[in-house]
Amino acid sequence: MDTFSLAFALKQFPQLLKALPVTLLITVVSMAVGLALGTAIALCRMYRVPVLGQLAHVYVSFIRGTPLLVQIYVLFYGTPVLLDWLESQWGWPLPADGVPPLLYACFALSINTAAYQSEIIRSALGAVDSGQMEAAYSVGMSTRQALLRIVIPQALVSALPNFGNTFIGLVKGTSLAFSVKVVEIMAVAKIEAGDGYRYLEMYLNASILYWIICFGFERAFSVMEKRLSRHERAPVH
Repeated sequence: MDTFSLAFALKQFPQLLKALPVTLLITVVSMAVGLALGTAIALCRMYRVPVLGQLAHVYVSFIRGTPLLVQIYVLFYGTPVLLDWLESQWGWPLPADGVPPLLYACFALSINTAAYQSEIIRSALGAVDSGQMEAAYSVGMSTRQALLRIVIPQALVSALPNFGNTFIGLVKGTSLAFSVKVVEIMAVAKIEAGDGYRYLEMYLNASILYWIICFGFERAFSVMEKRLSRHERAPVH
């Protein structure tokens, strides 16, 4: 057996592209849900909302202190137990067998990235001058209006690089979804590698594809950052 077969690697690379939509779907959904949840968590902690603020602190500490793979396994094996218990106690028709693995992966990555995004959002909002809120109040704006129209747009500029890093981290984090039977890039690589035990070729293919994806999004976020911050570079007349 040859140590490395370039012909096999080139032949099987298109097979990985078939799993690309699944990887991107998990990434985009998890990023969107995590952003919404992370924003709520950040605001609860910043404004010290009773009970919710303390729960948010514990949530962030727990998620950041445990491995993503462990969280995926806990959700994958724990959710059916919870659903069965709710059905037995309350009579709720919640079939655990009907939950697709893709949903578990999206849910696990969403709650994981929400903890990290909440810290990004909290630091970005804290970096905005407090006088901005006072100025908004002085012209009759509510807290909600001040946040949406003044504070958040400014915070977005400073938070965007970290959001980009988080998004790229999510792309790579989807590689753990194959552990709960989601057929994404790593799962396809493992399946195809079984044909002749060409694991090196397929895992190298997977690493190249992940690098291409991450490089593309890295450039996209760089362009977005430059466009959002162009007003800061504008010359003063």
